[in-house]
Amino acid sequence: MAPILYDYCKMPMDDIWKEDGDKRCKLVVGILGLLVIVLLGVPLIFFIIKANSEACQDGLRAVMECRNVTYLLQQELAEAQRGFRDAEAQAVTCNQTVMALMASLDAEKAQGRKKVEELEGEITTLNHKLQDASAEVERLRRENHVLNARIADTDSASPQDSSCAAEPPLLILLLGLSALLL
Repeated sequence: MAPILYDYCKMPMDDIWKEDGDKRCKLVVGILGLLVIVLLGVPLIFFIIKANSEACQDGLRAVMECRNVTYLLQQELAEAQRGFRDAEAQAVTCNQTVMALMASLDAEKAQGRKKVEELEGEITTLNHKLQDASAEVERLRRENHVLNARIADTDSASPQDSSCAAEPPLLILLLGLSALLL
């Protein structure tokens, strides 16, 4: 048999493992920490580079501009909606006013028709009175003519025209009748 070379350790095995284990553990933790830093650091560097790129800055500016425009449009929309509500309120008020005016106009029309009917009745009455008065005047004129003819027969010797003397009473009679009609 071949001789086997045994290394003799002057320290107990537990201590060796303990010392080596602490060193190895620290080494593994250090390597893992470095690996985590590298693995997280590289994408972080790429992200920072991309975030500071011109395209990203343009995009950020575009987003801010869109937000500003959106805010302005929302303000204009709110103002337009207020104007619309005000216009609706005015339209309701106008419609109510129109309805009230139409009702008032209908009442005025009815009152006007009633007044017209009253006036037509009064006109009819006055026309009858006028016809009666005209008939009375015509009757009185005939009587006057007859009286004038009688006076002319009795006063045929007198050169004075009796029709002229009879006209003033006829005129007074006509004035009296017209005053009655009014």
